[in-house]
Amino acid sequence: MKQPAAAHHLLSRIEELIGTELLKVEMEFDRELSHDEPFVRDLLSHISRFRGKRLRPILVLLAAQAVGEIRSEHTALAAVSEMIHTATLVHDDILDEAEIRRHVATVNNRWNNETSVLLGDYLFTHAFHLAASLDTTLACRLIGASTNRVCVGELQQIHERGNLDLSEDQYLSIIDGKTAELCALCGELGAHYAGADETLSQAMREYGRSLGLAFQIADDLLDVMGDEAETGKSLGSDLAKQKLTLPIIRLLESATPERREQIQEWLQLGDSQSRRLLKEELQSSSAVEQAHQRAMEFAQQARLSLSGLMETPARRLLEDLTEFAVQRTF
Repeated sequence: MKQPAAAHHLLSRIEELIGTELLKVEMEFDRELSHDEPFVRDLLSHISRFRGKRLRPILVLLAAQAVGEIRSEHTALAAVSEMIHTATLVHDDILDEAEIRRHVATVNNRWNNETSVLLGDYLFTHAFHLAASLDTTLACRLIGASTNRVCVGELQQIHERGNLDLSEDQYLSIIDGKTAELCALCGELGAHYAGADETLSQAMREYGRSLGLAFQIADDLLDVMGDEAETGKSLGSDLAKQKLTLPIIRLLESATPERREQIQEWLQLGDSQSRRLLKEELQSSSAVEQAHQRAMEFAQQARLSLSGLMETPARRLLEDLTEFAVQRTF
């Protein structure tokens, strides 16, 4: 997808500040996942094309730079965060029956679900293997707790499929687990292993959590309002799977009883015609703007979490990342 000018400028600034360290992370990622088995090597080569924004490694490195300096541990931790994230993508594509990601076939589409399950497991287990190479067990404990929370979020989402009365609080609990928790972990790991005290480490954790919530709401908006040719991934899976996200929740809340019944009927049908009608309904309502405003509120919370940091290029980039998270086109 072609990057807007503002996003391209932000990524250029990130490359300028931590580009060398990001390259080390990518080299570590590739080195750790290299394998002699041809089929495994083919799979790993394929999913290397899923790697895009590198948000989570960037969070680890910028958090470290913002509170102190990037150390050797951060290379491994950033690679671990990307392994876990990639594993969740591979598994999510099975759950969503997605066919494309970043303009290439998903693993389940090119091969099968069994391969996707095992590949995701391989990435998860290797992430823990790499984390265990650090001198202390703290990273493994934090990563284990966060990965567990990610799985709970995914289980919550599966359980609530088809619940057309899902509340905003329930929705936020789901995305707090499935997306925001890993971002929170990245902020905390980056700060802690740069020598930050507990207060500052927790502030960076809260920054990551708020950023992750803002990012996921914006992503959910893209799922219902975006263009597959632009995003490079299968869209409409939330509607097809009857997974209520914030724009739909707000749409249902503001509808008259009669209109709400019609919207719920479209959600239950889940076909392309119903999705088109739902998109038109969203476009004629304030639900999209309301959801976007909620994302912006979380972005503001993330910026407030940085108040204890000194003014540095890394802090400014963390602040600007909150804008990037919510200003994607939909």
